Amino acid sequence: MQKTIIITTTSREGLYDITPQVAECVKESGIKSGFVNVYAQGATSAIMIQENWDDSVQEDVIDLLRKLIPQGIWKHDVQDGNADSHLKAGIVGPSETVPIVDGKMGLSTWQNIFFCEFDGPRSNRNIMVTLSEA
Repeated sequence: MQKTIIITTTSREGLYDITPQVAECVKESGIKSGFVNVYAQGATSAIMIQENWDDSVQEDVIDLLRKLIPQGIWKHDVQDGNADSHLKAGIVGPSETVPIVDGKMGLSTWQNIFFCEFDGPRSNRNIMVTLSEA
């Protein structure tokens, strides 16, 4: 089963919790044991599993990536000014796979799935969710 989640982002960079939408896909699938893959469509976005309790963790992720990959110093900036966004997305990666156990995602208490925006804001960001039965 495949489904597309569409979200709107409100800032140039940020982490957006998409766990409820992915959990709904898992529920709709009826799969009791298997895997769910979450894939960000777009070369300037990514998917990350991260702590869900304290927003400062998500802010720290963005701050770290800004320090590691600053804006405006890369060759690709000549084309469209977003080279840092491509580099950040490449380092974090476009997808995560989570096991499905007893019909639910096998995330720990403090884990959620985040869409990482590195070149927003965007009115439509597509996230592909693919579910497979074990």
